[in-house]
Amino acid sequence: MQIEALKLEVLYATHGLIGQALELEEALREILRILAEKLEMARAAVALYDEEAGHLRIRASFGLSPQEERRGIYQIGEGVTGKVFETGEAVAVADIRQEPFFLNRTRARPSKERISFIAVPIRFGEETHGVLWVDRLFHLGVPLEEDVRFLEVIAFFVGQLVGLARKVADREKALRAENFALRTELTTRLSDFLWGSKSPAMREVLNLVRQVAPTRATVLLLGESGTGKTLTARLIHELSPRRKGPFLKVDCTALPENLLEAELFGYERGAFTGADRAKPGRLELAEGGTVFLDEIGELPLSLQGKLLRFIQEREFERLGGRRTIQVDVRLIAATNRDLETLVKEGLFREDLYFRLQVFPIKLPPLRERQEDLPGLIEFLLRKLEKDYHRRLSFSPEALELLCQYHWPGNIRELENLLERLLITAKGPVRPEFLRRFLATKPGHQLRPRKEPSPEEIRAALEKHDFVIARAAKELGLTFRQLRYRLQKLGLDREITPRRGRPPQK
Repeated sequence: MQIEALKLEVLYATHGLIGQALELEEALREILRILAEKLEMARAAVALYDEEAGHLRIRASFGLSPQEERRGIYQIGEGVTGKVFETGEAVAVADIRQEPFFLNRTRARPSKERISFIAVPIRFGEETHGVLWVDRLFHLGVPLEEDVRFLEVIAFFVGQLVGLARKVADREKALRAENFALRTELTTRLSDFLWGSKSPAMREVLNLVRQVAPTRATVLLLGESGTGKTLTARLIHELSPRRKGPFLKVDCTALPENLLEAELFGYERGAFTGADRAKPGRLELAEGGTVFLDEIGELPLSLQGKLLRFIQEREFERLGGRRTIQVDVRLIAATNRDLETLVKEGLFREDLYFRLQVFPIKLPPLRERQEDLPGLIEFLLRKLEKDYHRRLSFSPEALELLCQYHWPGNIRELENLLERLLITAKGPVRPEFLRRFLATKPGHQLRPRKEPSPEEIRAALEKHDFVIARAAKELGLTFRQLRYRLQKLGLDREITPRRGRPPQK
């Protein structure tokens, strides 16, 4: 009975370690230590398969020196350990001196001592991840078959631990790859979307972004919905020393007041009904990075004081807590509301308004960036065409219509329209098809576009050695739009013979 009680103690303690998958090697060593303390065992080890190296190696042990542990490397099918991994079947050796397949790779066992050896596979689901082996489990009166059955139960728990750890590692690897891809995509998007802008208002925005990004200053982004405030906030983060830290967004309109406070500042266990455990808020999770508060004009008055304190002191208490928490986080806020008017109406704290106004940046609406429209259309189309695996083309007249439109929803409206056209258009988009998708509310009417004169077109062509794509970019037109104008003006005949000549000095 004593042995059975000890087994139950070992199983209970082992089961309690499954939650420590993030510290795999420490958890494995603890399991082996428990086996050694409760049961008669000289040595034990967990050997796991290393996919990169293509062999098994000891990851945790009891009774082995660090040097002996480092020797524990086994090829698949090599020795008893390699054979157990290859076949997925347990092996019990009554006396290792009589077993020719036993390698004693670690050289930890005296050559003349009688030692029993048991090795069982470690599985998670259908996969075998490694081998658990022990020397002389329990006392000599216990049959090896009983030892094997018990070790297989222990190996089951070890398998859960290893499987969870590998899932977490695979997830982290995928997240790192995704993060790298997102950063690469972001760099490309920012290059096309912002750095390529020819709008004086947008260039001023970029100059301000460059100035404020390396600092710790709180930034307030102003502008209509859909003007790119989130992307600009991300750009500030990416250009700052915090770019390797988190970038977390909180939408102040997405949650009711009590949940918004918990989302921002976190909560302690028992803070409200259902709070059965403590949880950190976004401000804690963004340590060393940036928190972006979107639509801060909608932040409830009851939370504005707590946010003001955080901006001033960089400290706060969780909901339902008394412990003061300090974090190193940069704050970027954005709104499409007039905060000064909200202050006058008593809906926004004046002291918080002045704190946020340290470095305001106003993003221009798309109707004030007329010269950027052709480039934005091309950029958004490239992105959407990759998602939908089809191409979308416009007649010159349809492109002209897009450039004349007022765009009350700004860039978000433009992207949504292009996506809808990709889904519905059967061929090249023409004005009569396009008009049915454009808003017709008062103030949203089409307006004439500044048309480059023939002299301006000729000057741009001369400047760029008659390369149409470069001249079109200079004029704020697409390639097709410029070709259309050249044909209308009869200038296309002048270009062909001049192609290929060296650039003018």
